[in-house]
Amino acid sequence: MTGRKILLVATRKGAWIFHAGRNRGDWRCDGPHFLGQIVHHLVLDPRDATTLLAATSTGHLGPTLFRSPDLGRSWTESSRPPAFRKADAATDARAVNHTFWLTPGHAREPRVWYAGTSPHGLFRSDDGGDTWEPCDGLNEDPSIREWMGGPQDGTPDGPKLHSILVDPRDAKHLYVGMSSGGVHESLDGGRSWAPLIDGLEVVEGFDAGKVWFHDPHCVRLCPSRPDRLYQQNHCGIYRLDRPGRRWQRIGRNMPSEIGDIGFPLVVHPRDPDTAWVFPMDGSSVWPRVAIGGRPAAYVTHDGGGSWIRQDRGLPSSQAWWTVKRQAMTGDADDPVGLYVGTTSGELWASVDEGASWQGIARHLPEIYALEIAGL
Repeated sequence: MTGRKILLVATRKGAWIFHAGRNRGDWRCDGPHFLGQIVHHLVLDPRDATTLLAATSTGHLGPTLFRSPDLGRSWTESSRPPAFRKADAATDARAVNHTFWLTPGHAREPRVWYAGTSPHGLFRSDDGGDTWEPCDGLNEDPSIREWMGGPQDGTPDGPKLHSILVDPRDAKHLYVGMSSGGVHESLDGGRSWAPLIDGLEVVEGFDAGKVWFHDPHCVRLCPSRPDRLYQQNHCGIYRLDRPGRRWQRIGRNMPSEIGDIGFPLVVHPRDPDTAWVFPMDGSSVWPRVAIGGRPAAYVTHDGGGSWIRQDRGLPSSQAWWTVKRQAMTGDADDPVGLYVGTTSGELWASVDEGASWQGIARHLPEIYALEIAGL
């Protein structure tokens, strides 16, 4: 590693790659890639630090994946992108609307990738992202299929399988989030799954005992303590400490005028008690904008016991954007760098763990996802 950073920006109209040196101060822009295509996720393989995978789609050509072996200088389309198995009956037909989430496999499985789709589907590649197979243990489980729904069910733009997490200690230990559909765990490499929804709340009037009413927005595993998970949910911020199975709503400790509704969540790479969220206005009709037009991150240093506002450098008024679930990320430097992409196409960065923010770019298309990586 040289200390260089690349910030991978996936947007509604293409992808951009920003490069910076060790000080993370001056950023050089490379792009656009896939101009005009929706890029849902762009991810660097940490196992070789050169391979990129991009999940893209267009209105008339449909969803696909691309792979670059040289940090974006050239791209090759997957020969077999994620697709559900052919249905036995027309009433059972499902089609991938788009691939929403990409996750590299375990460090001991250097060619393995996982993909989550809309509608809910989990897929695995064993050849570096060229060909993909459905994970039947989840996709074809009758009890899960009963409430998975179709491409128009669940969230406004379709249900999504996201937050695919691989336990760094055990390649067979997996977690996924489904919006809508809850958090699920597998201990056998995806052959069987069990829900993890105890303690999670749902929208008033619905039954919290029904897994399909649960809507996790983003689930993160602590790199320094893999038995701890954090979650930003449609109904609050939560923490789970394994082997326990009951989530604790730590968002109750957020300021009452702010609340604990939002989409992204970032966990400190070395301190399991430190995490960041970016709240949004979830009142009345869910305007999904910065609360009061004053965007801010909030950080906890005690596992959610208390939260501190971090807005220095961010707009102090009339900033009516928000941050999507994949559009906030953090690096592993000391101090940690944080990066935020907005629905109005702005990039913001903090090199002091959120204490202050500065703009990197403006006027990009709506930002769907960010990933930061060191080279």
